Amino acid sequence: MGNHHGDPNMTREHTVSNWTAVRRDSGFAAPVLALLTLMMVILITVIVCGNALVIVAFKMDKSLRKQSNYFLLNLAISDFLVGAFCIPVYIPYVLTGKWMLGKGLCKLWLVVDYLLCTASVFNIVLISYDRYLSVTEAVSYRAKQGMTHFAVVKIAAVWILAFLLYGPAILFWEPLTGRSRVPDDECFAEFYYTWYFLLSASVVEFFSPFLSVAFFNISIYLSIRRRRLGSKRESPSPKRQDDSALYGKRTGVSMRIYWNSLTLKKTEDSKKKRSESDGLSMRCVQRSRLRQDKKIAKSLAIIVCVFAVCWAPYTLLMIVRAACRGDCVSHHWYEVTFWLLWLNSAINPFLYPLCHSSFRRAFVKILCPRQRTTITLTDRPSSAHR
Repeated sequence: MGNHHGDPNMTREHTVSNWTAVRRDSGFAAPVLALLTLMMVILITVIVCGNALVIVAFKMDKSLRKQSNYFLLNLAISDFLVGAFCIPVYIPYVLTGKWMLGKGLCKLWLVVDYLLCTASVFNIVLISYDRYLSVTEAVSYRAKQGMTHFAVVKIAAVWILAFLLYGPAILFWEPLTGRSRVPDDECFAEFYYTWYFLLSASVVEFFSPFLSVAFFNISIYLSIRRRRLGSKRESPSPKRQDDSALYGKRTGVSMRIYWNSLTLKKTEDSKKKRSESDGLSMRCVQRSRLRQDKKIAKSLAIIVCVFAVCWAPYTLLMIVRAACRGDCVSHHWYEVTFWLLWLNSAINPFLYPLCHSSFRRAFVKILCPRQRTTITLTDRPSSAHR
């Protein structure tokens, strides 16, 4: 970017030496390398298996093929590819400190990694928006569940926007600027230290999605809470129900007061006990609803917090690191925040599909087929005797 002064070769050597120095101090001792390798293998296993389970469940169980579940499938596909491609390719690089797979594969890996991580974020926003519509526009939402072409259009938009955010910059930054800042044995994007580009991209990739996810999930909780409070106000209290019933009973009995005085006393005692029972059941229902509200609020808060914890450190650190050109942030801290992004791909299959009862039933069918067969066989004789 900008014109070069002096010998271009000297400029190139100076640039390469400065950028190489950033990573040369990132070597690990042997015990640390072994521990890191083990952690990476575990992370890959969790990501691949967890998201593969979601994909297989969607393929095997036709009842899952609803518009909302297509977004969960799309999230699982992007996260699965993170564990199947991005992390395995990165492991030799992080352990040795040298990229040995050539410039072409470096470009491919960067494009795919940025694409998948960004698509994962946009999918989370889309899932939160879909849940928001299911609560705020329940009638029209249910009517559109069978129209999968709407889901396909939204999914395609996610992948296109995710690619446009970083893909062109990764592929065309070097030809447009006329030079490369990346040494031959390194692999990172040319805009790695361009703070204004990273700041602009982070607004689209993190800040806007985070605010959107927070807004949708808070709105979902408030809407559910508002409906329940409204239904509680509309339903008459047990005391009023008892008073009106008792008044009606007394009016009817007044015609036969001399004949049924004993019956009236028994009826009043019965009504009193029933009123106490109704009041107790109403309080139980209210406590149950309050617990359910707290559970919903807790699950939605977890979604927002996990998203923030996994993405905020990396986003903020990348901007700071670019602004000070790597002099104020240790490379180890960058690696920690980098792995947090991939950790999100391991958490997502447990945070989203596992919260749906339909997916949980599909998981049981896949993981415990014998148990399901046993239950079915034991149920048949008993049903024959009914």
